[in-house]
Amino acid sequence: MKPETYNGWTNYATWRVNLEIFDGMDFEDFNTMAEDAYEFGQFLWNYAEEVLFSEGSNTLVESYARAFLTDVNWTEIASSIIETYKDNQAEEEEA
Repeated sequence: MKPETYNGWTNYATWRVNLEIFDGMDFEDFNTMAEDAYEFGQFLWNYAEEVLFSEGSNTLVESYARAFLTDVNWTEIASSIIETYKDNQAEEEEA
């Protein structure tokens, strides 16, 4: 049986976090980041937590948000960003 997906992503949480936090970001400094999708995924998770929890409060809403983030496939988002970056680099080299 094929697992459920959401708009081509692993699940709703992965799609939504990618769309609302990372979509359209400029990864110009990508070459300074690890090309390993797992390590880059961990970096993205930490970045998302900084964006979402910069206030430092520990509320019920925050605990629900943190639970939502555990459902995100961070490696999938990282792999997508890496692939897009490499495609863009290849296009620039051809031009």
